[in-house]
Amino acid sequence: MSERSGRAPGGHVAVLGAGSWGTAFAKVLADAGNEVTIWSRREQVAATIRATGTNPDYLPGLRLPANVTATADAGKAISGAWLVVLAVPSQTLRGNLAEWASFVGPDATLVSLMKGIELGTTKRMSQVIVETAGVAADRVVVVSGPNLAPEIAAGQPAATVVACTDTDRATLVQNAVTTSYFRPYTNGDVIGTELGGAVKNVIALAYGIATAMRLGDNTKATLITRGLAETARLGVALGADPLTFAGLAGLGDLVGTCTSPLSRNRTFGEHLGRGESLEQAQAATRQTAEGVKSCLAIRDLARAHGVEMPITEQVERVCHEGVDPRVALTALMSRTTKPE
Repeated sequence: MSERSGRAPGGHVAVLGAGSWGTAFAKVLADAGNEVTIWSRREQVAATIRATGTNPDYLPGLRLPANVTATADAGKAISGAWLVVLAVPSQTLRGNLAEWASFVGPDATLVSLMKGIELGTTKRMSQVIVETAGVAADRVVVVSGPNLAPEIAAGQPAATVVACTDTDRATLVQNAVTTSYFRPYTNGDVIGTELGGAVKNVIALAYGIATAMRLGDNTKATLITRGLAETARLGVALGADPLTFAGLAGLGDLVGTCTSPLSRNRTFGEHLGRGESLEQAQAATRQTAEGVKSCLAIRDLARAHGVEMPITEQVERVCHEGVDPRVALTALMSRTTKPE
């Protein structure tokens, strides 16, 4: 890394995406001493943030620090930023970043907040960033953990993982987001960190379905535990460190997303568990549930590597093949018995 990229917190940072997590992360960055510009796809959202310091569409009641501003001009947000934080829906990343890449400085660090696998290519978000922005893999940092945006926005204590193949760069980002309520831990396992964040959304859909079906804690504990097992199986097949899945980016994120009513994936699953169609659930939640699309890509990734992921398979059937959740549950329970 060059000296130019080794800036301490306090420089200009861009957050691309004005949803709930992007907005909450902008607050973290600002509280850590950075000057933050949020890019919003909609000028109305950017104007409201500039005028009132709030983003009522996504985090009503949150007052952003004075060192946060917003724009609908991506070039203006990115130019001169030493950190470029990507917080858009995972399936839109490639198209957006293709338009933004020319604005990214030669030494800037790109930070991924996205938790998904790209449809069609089955690539992780860091791989899409490297390919689309034309940057080296050691310039990409992944942030993932039990990070429910409304709780962090309210200043409730939380921890996360900052993963990068370049230890120094991970430490720089760690320092840039450390606050009294947000504690980041560095990790060199980008693959495991990303997979934990992507697959947990699919397991949370299953958890929400089970919740709506009024199934008990035995069922829910089984979904979390076996969901973690299939996540780790896929991770190991792709070269991840198995220990990552026992940490914040694995078990921590999985528990938080499954058990919290703030989780959009769990909430989406509850709608499906009540017998609603995919379209009805989407209309009711009005936010992106990453697991709905990612379950297709994760299923394909698992099949390509010969990894069994039965929960993911059944979630995909419920979401995209119209299978009744009760039928999917029966299919899970009737699988051939085997050692754990």
